[in-house]
Amino acid sequence: MSHSLAIIIPAYNEEKSISNVVNDVLATSLYKEFQVSVIVVNDCSTDATALIINSLNCVSLHLPVNLGIGGAMQTGFKYALENDFDYAVQVDGDGQHPSVEIPTLVSELIKYNLDIIIGSRFITHKGFQSSFIRRAGIVWFSLLLKILTGQRIYDCTSGFRVLNRKSLELVCETYPDEYPEPESIILFAKNKIKIGELPVSMSERQGGVSSIGFFSSIYYMWKVTLGIIFTFIRTNNR
Repeated sequence: MSHSLAIIIPAYNEEKSISNVVNDVLATSLYKEFQVSVIVVNDCSTDATALIINSLNCVSLHLPVNLGIGGAMQTGFKYALENDFDYAVQVDGDGQHPSVEIPTLVSELIKYNLDIIIGSRFITHKGFQSSFIRRAGIVWFSLLLKILTGQRIYDCTSGFRVLNRKSLELVCETYPDEYPEPESIILFAKNKIKIGELPVSMSERQGGVSSIGFFSSIYYMWKVTLGIIFTFIRTNNR
């Protein structure tokens, strides 16, 4: 019997890219080995995202209020867990994540008996690398997480991830809301989740506007740093 795979795509005002993202996922070779469902979580978009995803070959989950990336992803995770999927894949709705790499990520997760695997831009430095200041921030977050957890994740802000059932159960119980990708590394490490990282070549976003602009990058670094530290303290005290 083949394993089931939920591909979760959070979307907020992604009318320019979401159709291509879903269709690219549907065009992968995953269907040869897995029972695949694409789940798009519309995070209360104000553009035509809702109308577009309703016309696509996917499960459409529409949030009545904007919950942010953490809340949108946890909604998708809960859907995957409650519907007995074996694995869940997180793919951004802006077109940065290459769908062609999903089969390799899933295969490596299974091959090495990992609980979660992260697609990384910064192992081989191929593809779109983001701005200098954001790369500097990611290096800092990576070093901070190494100090706190003992594990080096080079692309800790990457939202291109595959989770097994063990990881799904954890993120459905508790998941960071504002900056979930770097903060969740603490959560995974403290709960002895086996994390792997695989190099992928990402693209620049196809449309929409990044939630982190140039002038807010320093503020973002400060906020994420505090978020990581507070998550570490809270998790220690559980």
